[in-house]
Amino acid sequence: MSTPIIQGAPRRVVVGVSGATGTALAVRTLQLLGAAGVERHLVVSPSARRTAAYEMPEAEFDAEVVHNFRDIGASIASGSYPVDAMIVIPCSVKTLGAIAAGVSENLLVRAADVTLKERRRLVLCVRETPLHLGHLRAMVTATEIGAIIAPPMPAFYSAPESLDDVVDHIVARALSLIGVHVPGAPPWEGTPASHTSKRM
Repeated sequence: MSTPIIQGAPRRVVVGVSGATGTALAVRTLQLLGAAGVERHLVVSPSARRTAAYEMPEAEFDAEVVHNFRDIGASIASGSYPVDAMIVIPCSVKTLGAIAAGVSENLLVRAADVTLKERRRLVLCVRETPLHLGHLRAMVTATEIGAIIAPPMPAFYSAPESLDDVVDHIVARALSLIGVHVPGAPPWEGTPASHTSKRM
């Protein structure tokens, strides 16, 4: 995949990693942000590290600044600290619920709350299925207060040939929501028939 292109100049992004399955998504997100020259501030929950031990024991969460999950006095806990956007990938329903309720009991949720109150872009890649009504209501609430809910859904129209292809497409789509565009993941341009009808 090609080096990402920054549009809208996000230069500092907070990446939250919570305990839902999807360690590969977090690792690839950090890699692509790094390739784009973005300063990455990382918060990883204890549950996320436990999940990573199952899914990718050799995984490395690479970032310029790694914050302690419990350090609510960290720089990113304040709205006065300049941050362009935040993405939580994967986002557990526990983290979703805490963000929706504004319960800032740890740095990950506090940073998300700060992102919302400062009217910055917050993307939540919620990873859970099936969903009960409580999950759906939390998604609605989070959306109403300014978050973008972006579940990591695979796209089969891109004809992925490997799991890495699926991961790359999901991450590229999520990053596009904060202004980081990956040339190796072009937007859908329609079917050949659609192109033909446009010219008629």
